Amino acid sequence: MLDYDPQEQARGITIKAANISLGFNYENQDYIINMIDTPGHVDFGGHVTRAMRAVDGVILVIDSVEAIMPQTETVLRQALKEKVRPVLFINKIDRLINELKLDSKGMQERFLKIISGVNKLIATYAPDEFKQEWQLSVEKGNVAFGTGFHKWAVSYPIMKKTGMNFKELYDLCAADNHAELRKKAPLEEVILEIVVRNLPSPITAQKYRIPVIWHGDKGNAWGRGMLTCDPKAPACFMVTAVQVDEHAGEVAIGRLYSGTIRKGTELYLAGQFKNQKVQSVAIYMGPDRVLVDEVPSGNIVAVIGLKDVFAGETASEGQMDAFEKIKHHSVPVVTKSVEAKNPRDLVKLIEVLQKLGKEDPTIRVEINQQTGEHLISGMGELHLEIIEYKIAKERGVEIETSPPIVVYQEAVLERGPELEGKSPNKHNKFKLEVMPLEEGVRKAIEEGTIDERTKGKELVEKLIAAGLERDEAKKIICIHRDNIFIDASKGVQFLQDIKELLIQAFEEAVEQGPLAKEKVVGLKVLLNDAVIHVDPAHRGPAQVFPAIKRPLYAGMVMAKCVLFEPKQKLVVNAPAEYMSNIIQSIQGRRGQVLDIAQDGELINVTAKVPVATMFGFASDIRGASQGRAAWYYEYAGYEQLPSSLQGPTIAAIRKRKGENETPPTAKDFLD
Repeated sequence: MLDYDPQEQARGITIKAANISLGFNYENQDYIINMIDTPGHVDFGGHVTRAMRAVDGVILVIDSVEAIMPQTETVLRQALKEKVRPVLFINKIDRLINELKLDSKGMQERFLKIISGVNKLIATYAPDEFKQEWQLSVEKGNVAFGTGFHKWAVSYPIMKKTGMNFKELYDLCAADNHAELRKKAPLEEVILEIVVRNLPSPITAQKYRIPVIWHGDKGNAWGRGMLTCDPKAPACFMVTAVQVDEHAGEVAIGRLYSGTIRKGTELYLAGQFKNQKVQSVAIYMGPDRVLVDEVPSGNIVAVIGLKDVFAGETASEGQMDAFEKIKHHSVPVVTKSVEAKNPRDLVKLIEVLQKLGKEDPTIRVEINQQTGEHLISGMGELHLEIIEYKIAKERGVEIETSPPIVVYQEAVLERGPELEGKSPNKHNKFKLEVMPLEEGVRKAIEEGTIDERTKGKELVEKLIAAGLERDEAKKIICIHRDNIFIDASKGVQFLQDIKELLIQAFEEAVEQGPLAKEKVVGLKVLLNDAVIHVDPAHRGPAQVFPAIKRPLYAGMVMAKCVLFEPKQKLVVNAPAEYMSNIIQSIQGRRGQVLDIAQDGELINVTAKVPVATMFGFASDIRGASQGRAAWYYEYAGYEQLPSSLQGPTIAAIRKRKGENETPPTAKDFLD
């Protein structure tokens, strides 16, 4: 019902988040459950991150054979950070009998091992006040096990109610009598009971969740309304997903934290600083959008009529402080160049790319109007494959794509000398110095503690706490991604008049570094002194931009600028006899084996592998393990590219971008 996309059905995986709002009657009480089915594959992790904002609880589904995977840990960590409460469903337990040949005792031991593994994660990452309360146990009734495919599940309360014991369950499962189990313990009833009994209602959850995701005044009308989930308070709505519908236009899907939304409600969009009217409201039933008269607070709602919205937008009745930004924990690391086969489809292709970028903010779309080249960046090969399918099959634009390209980053390793940049007319001079940004500040920006909305005194205090000196923290000109531009000059005339140009020049410079025109990260730039012409006509963009960019690039080259490459954490699960083949395959791809753990007949190999070497890994690993290996990977950050590969990689990227293959020297920028 929720994997209604043809691609999802063909591949047998979930690709995008699907919503459903179901009415249930449990013990003569009516409940409405808003559920989001999210993908498990790491390439589509962005859907999970965005869905976390809209929910108060999660059903963590873990395969009984493969147990806790890296992605399980990643999403559980995100849920706990947002104060979203977990319950556990151990799935595919028939595999323990058919594949691992476990007896009833071995099966119970396996369950306890998984439960204690999840509890360890909860004890590590849950907020202090919930570390104990949210622990899972069979007796508490917040754990179920069963098989989704055969549609049955059991939990402690259900076993007590039906009088079924574990031996009986094991015997029926071993005899492949799933129909009997389905009759005794239907999956939906067990899951529903776990949700109703263990997961909080919005009225309970919003009291502790709102302070985490909204930093406005809790005493004003919006704050009070959200903390009590009051349907009569002003509406506060956060967009967590956008779907582009051919007939209805953009559909904003998200959580309504307070108030009631109906047709005609006027909402203020914080990102656009303007009001827009709601044309209609709906709830989702899987693939279908069902129009309703109104939706009260605490529900997931689809709003039609809001233009140019994005995931993370705050919409409210009246002007309130915006919600915390949704922070994706992974970045696009693989890029492909896309061209329309037929030139007359070019306009349509641009439209389609813009729509896809809106529906999935983890895709990065760059459109180069001069060359007609369009670059799409995604989380991995599969992510890009799905995007290509959507462009060609669903949107009907025939395309040609390049082989996948890896997204590198440029960063400096040392402090560079102070260099002077002159404008072409020689009337303006700027003295700049570049150096690596303090690690603590980078971390604070990456984790979202500091972002473009942090301003004034709050920004200064946060920067000092992260490790920046007070004098520098007070004089920030601009923060762009995790690069910082600081005014360290004293008494320079007319500097304020050209501040906007300085910001623009700095942002342009860090978008394309000097080595290979890749994005610059972790850079701190000090403006130590400047001479600025008195006449505005002599200090326009054409004069200021080169005078800032040239010394900045020369400084970077002199401060040992190098390329950083994206890495992935890879976990391979396979029978022990294939261990040496698997390790050989990983090491042949510049992979570094971090850990090898034995689990019965199986081994778990954990490694860190560069994204650049992972293309075609699937067929390799199948060959190395005769198709018996299961593997998972997740984004593991950027690390410096080995020095022996710096030269060839820079030359290859420059050639691809139509530049001279030899990287520039500092002299090239200062002449």
